[in-house]
Amino acid sequence: MEPRKDLLDIASLSLEEIEFVLKTARPFKELFTKSIKKVPPLRGKTVLTLFYEPSTRTRSSFEIAAKRVSADVTNFTVGSSSVVKGESVLDTIDTLQAMKCDYVVVRHAAAGVPNMISKHTKASVVNAGDGFHAHPTQALLDAFTLRETFGDLTGKKILIVGDILHSRVARSVGQICEKLGMEIGVLGPGSLIPQARPKFMRKFYTYDEALAWKPDAIYLLRVQLERQNDQFFPSLNEYHKIYGLTEERFRQVEGEGTWVLHPGPVNRGVELGDDVMTYERTLINQQVENGIAVRMAVLYWLQPETN
Repeated sequence: MEPRKDLLDIASLSLEEIEFVLKTARPFKELFTKSIKKVPPLRGKTVLTLFYEPSTRTRSSFEIAAKRVSADVTNFTVGSSSVVKGESVLDTIDTLQAMKCDYVVVRHAAAGVPNMISKHTKASVVNAGDGFHAHPTQALLDAFTLRETFGDLTGKKILIVGDILHSRVARSVGQICEKLGMEIGVLGPGSLIPQARPKFMRKFYTYDEALAWKPDAIYLLRVQLERQNDQFFPSLNEYHKIYGLTEERFRQVEGEGTWVLHPGPVNRGVELGDDVMTYERTLINQQVENGIAVRMAVLYWLQPETN
């Protein structure tokens, strides 16, 4: 396997690379049960989190992951930085280069910014979400969670529900599930299901039709009103009635023993109801925990050119 400097998307990863990250994450997760949860592989290295969009879960997850592999962490807060005074992304990177960071974790509203940054720094760049494009570590942690749940994923079915059009999570999760041999179905408002979607994404028109397909797992996407310039459905209440995991649908899902995932944060009463959060086959908390282990594995795997 060739060394890799950056993690920018799932599409460019080989199956061997994906399997390496998933395998490496397992012993890191085992550390969580120990009294001392740190290991030394990145001692002396510096991880910078550079978030141009709000984030609590992903940023905190990366920060904990970096500290558990003994890296130093610097959080670059855009709202209080020179960026608000007109400094460009590349100007910011030039400044950060002088600080000799080894890893830069980037989230940006524009697709392609992490890729651009990676070409202008010797540090390893990790894409923590760029526009509608990609969210590779979310996909890796979801694959890790599914692998923990099912073992071999070949032939397993996953139904992704919601705003496929604006979702970098849907793109990345769909790609990694396809690479791991899963069947992928999508369901959502017609205006939010792209016509030019990948061939491996099978479109369903109703929940009844989708549940008749017998998915092994349902992945509920967060409704992202902040990414929608236009209104794609009448109201959040209407969305819940048609595409949410309502109490009635939940009873059917529960009866089938279907597993439920969500990238968080959850909009209760929109994507799902309260009953789903306490369902024994809801994997949301496992996703959060696994995110730390997978991001530890990613930082361990990448090889910056800063040495």
